[in-house]
Amino acid sequence: MTRITLFIFAFFAYIALALAAPVPVVDGELVELERRITHTGRGTWFYPGLGNCGWTNNSNDLILAIGKGLYDQNKGSNCGQYVEIINTKNGKKAYGKTVDSCQSCTKNDIDMSPALFKKLSPLSTGQLTVQWHFMNKSWKP
Repeated sequence: MTRITLFIFAFFAYIALALAAPVPVVDGELVELERRITHTGRGTWFYPGLGNCGWTNNSNDLILAIGKGLYDQNKGSNCGQYVEIINTKNGKKAYGKTVDSCQSCTKNDIDMSPALFKKLSPLSTGQLTVQWHFMNKSWKP
C-alpha cells in the first residue's frame, strides 16, 4: 500500500513540476527565456530602409536587425524591442531598437545602423564581436 501511495505522490509531484515550467509565448509577447539569453556574435552595419517590422528608418536612427532565424522563430514579436549591445573588445555599450531581420546573420549576430555601430566602434572597423540581449518589452532608453 505504501508503494502505491509513494508512486501516486511522485506522479502528481512530477505533473506539478511540469505545469510550473515556463511556457514560451510566441504570439504577442517575447519568449521570456529569450530575453534572458546573452548572445555573443558578430556585429556589422548596414544602410537601413524599410525593415521587416514595417518601419522605414535611416542611417541616423539607433536601430538593428536580428538574424532571420531568430526573427522567424519569434514570429516578429521582437519588433520594437530594445537590445543592449556591448563591444567585447572595448567595453562600450549602446542600445538599439529591433526593426528588421538580417538574412546573413546567425541567431547570435546583429546588423546595426551606422549611428548605432558608431557608438561601439568606428565604421571603418567593419565588424566586431558583440554581446547582446533583449531588454524588457516595455523598456525604453
